[in-house]
Order: sequence, then structure tokens, then C-alpha cells
Amino acid sequence: MNELAGKRIVLGVTGGIAAYKAAELTRLLVKAGATVDVVMTEAATRFVSAMTFQALAGRDVWTSLWDGDQRGMAHIDVTRGADAVLVAPATADFLARLTHGMANDLLTTLCQARDCPLLVAPAMNRQMWEQPATQRNVAQLAADGVTILGPTAGEQACGEIGEGRMLEAQQLFDALVAFLQPKPLVGKKVLLTAGPTFEALDPVRGLTNTSSGKMGFALARACAEAGAEVTLVAGPVCESQSSWYANKRIDVTSALEMRAAVLTALPGQDVFIAVAAVADYRPAAAAEHKIKKGAQTLTIELVANPDILAEVAARPDAPFCVGFAAESRNLAEYAEGKRRAKKLPLVVGNLVQDGLGGDTNQVTLFDDAGVHPLPAGGKLTVARGIVTHIARLMKCTE
Repeated sequence: MNELAGKRIVLGVTGGIAAYKAAELTRLLVKAGATVDVVMTEAATRFVSAMTFQALAGRDVWTSLWDGDQRGMAHIDVTRGADAVLVAPATADFLARLTHGMANDLLTTLCQARDCPLLVAPAMNRQMWEQPATQRNVAQLAADGVTILGPTAGEQACGEIGEGRMLEAQQLFDALVAFLQPKPLVGKKVLLTAGPTFEALDPVRGLTNTSSGKMGFALARACAEAGAEVTLVAGPVCESQSSWYANKRIDVTSALEMRAAVLTALPGQDVFIAVAAVADYRPAAAAEHKIKKGAQTLTIELVANPDILAEVAARPDAPFCVGFAAESRNLAEYAEGKRRAKKLPLVVGNLVQDGLGGDTNQVTLFDDAGVHPLPAGGKLTVARGIVTHIARLMKCTE
């Protein structure tokens, strides 16, 4: 997927061991269709050679104020027409010089002379990160409009463990893609549900479904990319499923737990997107101990679970509500019927064979204006299309 096709990124690299991650980031950016101009400090070249970045980017690498033509304007020329400057790694020294407006090498000078957004990915020893001076510098940069990516906690090159480790190349790539997306939902608060629910029969068994939560997580990310503040209520999904883009994540198991979490988080929300495949029924009573094999047949009494979406949509102060209809047949009939019955402005319908549990999806949007099929694609791509439609219906503009 050429997510950055036509974009031009200036990648600044300073002198830290995390510079090796910048090489992988360069590869990811180029693969995604971006043009990458790499600017290295003299110290950075002690960790990774300029030739490495030149080979990966397919372009000359900038290392000096005197690079380029005889005009001596590299500090201005490099960023003209760029979509963003990303400095990764950004050392404590670089952050300090940037904060105080210093311009004593090419990278700090072009950061001062740029006319595009600036993002920095701090990387340093945990004690350097914790220093009051560093924290003051980062706070000032954020106040000045610089986007701070990370750092995270983990094992560091010095052998210590703590905060200060630079984000991985893929995380930085994802963050940059998100940063460059249109922002029609800035100022909006979005509450989403994702994944299945699990309704216990006994301590080890239960009723559930094959929802992976991938569509809900993709929509949470797409809403965050669009500028929204996101609260994600997730059923039991794979533990490794990241949700770094959510401002708040609440993990639940059963439909009743999901309902309670939604109603608690609901006040002040502008949008509610009910993506989760909530079980329609649960056992009337869960056995205290494991049910042992015995009789050839077993009768289980089921009772209806609450309809979370219908309950939210019926509130007098209801947010903009979006429902999902996963059907095995008669999609248009059932999806539109659900929309009308619950008085929803939008229902996203799909056939379970087209998306449930997988990495791709094909959906059709149903609203007051009619039926709007979206092209099949990866779930994040589809989610971005859904968010664009939501913003249009809410008359949000970037």
C-alpha cells in the first residue's frame, strides 16, 4: 500500500545508537511511496554511514550547511515543499539546542527555517530523559507545536531498563502516516466497541464468535488519525493487538461488562461506533464448576443480552450513532432494517464471508441518502473510508 505516495519527508538523524532504526524507517518510507531526504549530524555519521542512507533513500544525503550548490542555501532548500520533518533519533543535546533556537549545524538550522510540521522521536539513556532540563525542553517544544513521538520504556543500549528508548521504525512509520491524514474530526470525542464478547457457561467454557476485533481497532486508529479523542472498549481479543492510537482503552469480557463500560464512558462523547460483535444471548446462569461430560444431550437456558447500541441511540442526548450489521445473506434488507429500527444515521453492513476475522473487508454504508458501497481493501483503508463518510454526515470539515 503506497500510503505516502507523493509525500516528501525530511528525515533528520542525530548521534545516538538508535540511528540504526532510522535506516529501517527510511526503507519503510520509500516502500510506501515517499521521497526521503536524509539530513545527518556529524555525530550521526559515527553510528551509521551516509552511504547506507543514500542507498536506502536513493538520494544524496545532507550532512553540512555547505552541501548543495554554491548558493549555500541547503538549510532553506531542503525543506521547501516537504510535507514534514521527522528527527529520529532526537538526542538530549539536539532537543536542548532546538528548544533554545540554536542553529549551529544543518539540521538545527533547517528546523528553524522550515515551513512544514516538525516531529521528533527522543532517544536517550533513562537518566538523561528523566532530567528536569530534558523534561522542560520537551514540554516547551510541545507548546511550540512540535509533535513528540515517544519515547517508550525498555532495554537500552547501556544495559539499563527504563524510559528513553526510541520507538521502533514501524511505530514511527505508523505515527507519521497518522499525522499526515486529513483531520476532519479534530475536537470530537469518539467511543468505539470492538471484538467479540464471551458469555461464560462455566469456569472454562463459554459462548462467543469469531470476531477478531481488527475492524474495530482499525476504526479506532482511523478516528485518531482524523484528529478525534478515542475511547476504545475492547472485548477479548489477541493480547498483542496494539491500540497505541486510543486515548483510553477499556478491556471487558462479557456483554454486560461492555454495556457498563460504554454507559460509563458515554457522557461527553460526540460519536458512538458499535463495531463489536456482541453476543445476543448469554446463559441464564453460569455453573460454578466445570460441567462434566455425562448425558448425551445438555440443555442450556439462554437469556437475551441488552442491545447496547439501541439503548445508546434512544437516549435524548445520544451522540452520532453508527451501527454494524454483519450478515450471511440479504445484506441490504437486514442492514437497512436495523438502521430504521434503531433510528441510526448510519449502518455499516458486510457479509461475514467478506471480512469477519480476516485482514480485509468489503462494506456497504446505509444512510438516509441511500446505499454507498466502499471498495474492498485492507481494514484500515476501509476504516478511513468509513470515517470520511461519518465526517461528511456530521458536516465536519478539516
